[in-house]
Amino acid sequence: MSAAHSSEFEDLVDSMRPRVTEITLEETKRRLAENPKAILVDVREDGEWEKGRARGAVHMGRGVIERDIVARVPEKNTELILYCGGGYRSVLAAVNLQAMGYSRVRSLIGGFRNMQAGGFPMEGGGGCGCP
Repeated sequence: MSAAHSSEFEDLVDSMRPRVTEITLEETKRRLAENPKAILVDVREDGEWEKGRARGAVHMGRGVIERDIVARVPEKNTELILYCGGGYRSVLAAVNLQAMGYSRVRSLIGGFRNMQAGGFPMEGGGGCGCP
């Protein structure tokens, strides 16, 4: 159910990628195991979150993360690993969080679809095959 992206949107994200640290699913698993204070952040829309999500993730949708992040994560050196549906919106959110002073922000390459394909533990939702 992925939406086709306009070339303008893809160009915008591609122009931002060099400013963001993108990590693989394997690196994400390792970072979460090595740093129990790291936070996995789902930046997808509410409806996407409700259908299923990565186990242990917190939800701060792309439309509100900049507004809500300081109240939820006041320590700006907290390791944040962001994911969206396919790895585009998380890049944009990461750029904004870095501009707000967060120094350890990463974007998961391939997002939620990559997590599902890679067997990352899931939770919630009815139609995603999640427990």
